[in-house]
Amino acid sequence: MRTTDILQRHRSAVIAASAAVPFALCLVVVPFRNDVANTNAALGLVLVIVAAAATGIRPAGVVAAVSGALWFDFFLTQPFQRFTITDRTDIETAVLLVLVGVAVTEVALWGRRQQAQASRQEGYLSGVVRMAGLVAAGGSRLEVLIEQVAHQLVDILDADVCRFDVEPAASDLPRLESDGTVTRAGYLVDVARQGMPVDSEIELLLQHAGTYRGRFLITAATHVARPTTTQRQVAVTLADQLAAALPGQADYR
Repeated sequence: MRTTDILQRHRSAVIAASAAVPFALCLVVVPFRNDVANTNAALGLVLVIVAAAATGIRPAGVVAAVSGALWFDFFLTQPFQRFTITDRTDIETAVLLVLVGVAVTEVALWGRRQQAQASRQEGYLSGVVRMAGLVAAGGSRLEVLIEQVAHQLVDILDADVCRFDVEPAASDLPRLESDGTVTRAGYLVDVARQGMPVDSEIELLLQHAGTYRGRFLITAATHVARPTTTQRQVAVTLADQLAAALPGQADYR
């Protein structure tokens, strides 16, 4: 079974549980509803909603919130066993259940995005440090260093292919500049909006001490990649480190 199928099944199971657990909780409270305040039952539902939202699956949090509000109305508010609420306080509680569920879900997703971004940045930094160590230590074959950097560039820039080339720089190709910007025919490309060019290879020049050492040609032809400025700057840093270990090819102009 493919990983995507497993993830999809897990996602579906979480969403189904998010719908079922509020129903089960309200059903359990039914025999005690005369003794348990609706606010306490609502707090129990909030815990379920928060747990669903914490999975990071947006539909799960929303489904749990809506399910909680519906079954709270059906089982725990008068008239019982009807989707009708006559008490203003219970109406407010049901609405708050939905709002809390949606809000907590969005906060959880934001937190996961921040965590993922921090993890990616740590990975980029580790790659830069590792490459600096290899260059400083020497002994590694240039072919190995080039291949390692090429693999890292594919990952960092969300590219399809990255290959090293020693031909002179081409003025007609889009270029990843030393400051992380992307230019084409002298014009700046808005990567955040337009993405990296997909109809042409993108040059990343390798230069050291004013000498041209080669270039990477990066291709992202099967999808629109939008690496952040930080990602592009990390790519340039890796290329600069590799350039220091390569022999000069020609003066760069």
